[in-house]
Amino acid sequence: MSFFIKRINNLIKKIATPTNTIVLSFAVIIIMGTFLLSLPIATQPQNRTGLLDAFFTATSATCVTGLVVVDTASHWSIFGQLVILCLIQIGGLGLVTIATFLTAILRKKIGLKSMKLAQESINHFSLSDAIKLIKKLVFVVFGIEFIGAILLSTVFVPKFGLKGFYMGLFHSVSAFCNAGFDINGTPGSFIGYNDNPVIIYTLSLLIIVGGLGYMVWDELYLYSKNKKLTLHTRVVLITSSVLVISGFLFFLFFEYNNPQTIGSLPLFQKINAAFFHSVNTRTAGFATLNLNELNDISKVFSVLLMFIGGASGSTAGGIKVTTFAVVIIAVISQIKGSQDTILFKKRIPLQTVMKALTLIVLGIAISFFVTTLLMAFEQTHFINTLFESVSAFGTVGLSTGLTSSLGVFSKIIIILTMFCGRIGPLTFAVFLSLRNSKSNDGVIYPDAKIVVG
Repeated sequence: MSFFIKRINNLIKKIATPTNTIVLSFAVIIIMGTFLLSLPIATQPQNRTGLLDAFFTATSATCVTGLVVVDTASHWSIFGQLVILCLIQIGGLGLVTIATFLTAILRKKIGLKSMKLAQESINHFSLSDAIKLIKKLVFVVFGIEFIGAILLSTVFVPKFGLKGFYMGLFHSVSAFCNAGFDINGTPGSFIGYNDNPVIIYTLSLLIIVGGLGYMVWDELYLYSKNKKLTLHTRVVLITSSVLVISGFLFFLFFEYNNPQTIGSLPLFQKINAAFFHSVNTRTAGFATLNLNELNDISKVFSVLLMFIGGASGSTAGGIKVTTFAVVIIAVISQIKGSQDTILFKKRIPLQTVMKALTLIVLGIAISFFVTTLLMAFEQTHFINTLFESVSAFGTVGLSTGLTSSLGVFSKIIIILTMFCGRIGPLTFAVFLSLRNSKSNDGVIYPDAKIVVG
């Protein structure tokens, strides 16, 4: 008997690592969300929700993706929409972050294990500063979302009356958490709002700020005092700016004369639409255009931006801009013949470079594997299927319309892809292994000679 108890305790210790706890917390929230969304009160009286569709929606909301199999505005009741809104908020911040915040506010003692968990949940470097940052960031998040809700309400209230306040709040939270859920109804998302700069640029700003990450906010806030930015923050700001601007110019140029997207719009609206699409490919999921009508080259570039995503420790998904930047710099260093990866006169550790490379390879493998499966079961066009797969993996939520017509097996594939994309492929792989990393027990192996390239 003692043998089995010991084995169970060892298994619990293996499972109860910070990484595994974060993964399990997302799974628990998704299960709870599925139960609530499957209740009759969660849907409009004339609608019914199957368990799989409730599971899909709960996963999409918790993983702040935005892919939907039913229209959020017309299918779900106010109760159902509020459940989705809560899932988005919890998924954006993370259950661990919220639990740590409540514990700190109630002035309860936070143990070392909980502090480590909090540090992991926001991808922060310092263990001692993680709790302080969490307390600060939750207040900041709610403050930014409230301001965003007020700005959006200036457009929605005149149009929808008192319901406009609710719409402003819903879309503000959805935008800041990079979720992409909307309750605008037909024709969906923000099609028809290209002439409204308040909507376009308020949502864009919320998406950008939400995708920068908690560490970046904190450093920008303190910049006026210490005039210092870490390498991480500089890389995030520079890479994010380059990607948004290049995306804007790319879409404006290649879609300029496309009558199905922005070709028939006035110049001001073309600029708004191109900028909004560039921002949303950073994992937000709103749209002011029919994405199925984009030129193939625009879809390919959208896939690239969705795959990269936002910053580490943010509400955004993707492989993260820092991962992308590290690999690009490593490649450039190799081309120059340098043994080290140097950025801003600082050497990036080989372990960091290898982790970044691993994330990119796993991300590419997952995206193409999912694309292959979907094409096998749905018989769809390659670029549209790849677009949908990367959108799910990057927790973006942009869709060419494929998701709404998926079969049962394909929905399950997308659910798993969204979950994996939210917690990160590397974290997911570690969780599944349930093993701690092992050293070579002091054994030094001889170098191997192998030709590459």
